[in-house]
Amino acid sequence: MAKLSPMMNQYMQIKENHKKHLLFFRLGDFYELFFDDAILASKELELTLTGRDCGLKERAPMCGIPYHSVDTYIKKLVEKGHKVAICEQLENPATAKGLVSRDVVRVITPGTISESGMLDDARNNYICSINRRDHSFGICFADISTGDVYATEIASENLVLDIINEFERFSPSEILYNIEFVDLTEIAKYMSQQMRCTGELVDEKEYDLERARELALEQFGDHFTESDLPKAPLALASLGVLLQYLRQTQKESVCRIVHLHYYNEHQFMGMDVSA
Repeated sequence: MAKLSPMMNQYMQIKENHKKHLLFFRLGDFYELFFDDAILASKELELTLTGRDCGLKERAPMCGIPYHSVDTYIKKLVEKGHKVAICEQLENPATAKGLVSRDVVRVITPGTISESGMLDDARNNYICSINRRDHSFGICFADISTGDVYATEIASENLVLDIINEFERFSPSEILYNIEFVDLTEIAKYMSQQMRCTGELVDEKEYDLERARELALEQFGDHFTESDLPKAPLALASLGVLLQYLRQTQKESVCRIVHLHYYNEHQFMGMDVSA
């Protein structure tokens, strides 16, 4: 019975944890994509689709991207709404004994781009997290490249209008949202027709207030406790979801995120509690 080669078995184990991402698998001076990822990337990037012996009867579909020009290709994929997992070699192939150790070091999404060559200098790149509960919502926006987070909580008589107003302020490229937000079909229509962004439904258990408080304290310290955010549970839970998402995709605490701004519905620019 045919069996995957050791390297391809390593690839499949890593891919199992990144089923929703295009996995860029580092092999020497190239990032390689295999199977369905390769087929999709070859079409989106107009690359030649080849094949590689993988231990199975059929060769694995494959396409490659040079390491030195990877940002150009990632930018194209992210602009099309894809998420890219970067899998690096964690040891020197020349000195490694046996199969080179590899793992994903970062996931790049529309709202987590920080490389200057992949950003538009004329605008910020915000990722948004929103937490809607009945006639209120907490919302926050972060720009990794500047380290700024803006958060607010609003009790609204017109949820659709007020949420769209917040989206208009920041024009996020990626939105994380809870299940109650999905019921606002008018906003979904607005997002698809008027905004260039991707969206992702977050599991309800991720909106845990105590966990959010722990993450905020760890990230901002006294700047968090001195702000109005602890008094705004919906905004705080939304921030917790955002911080957790950034840690999962960036694979470490996002050290650049240091400026926490809490504003109210009548005051766009609130106090910079990092000062």
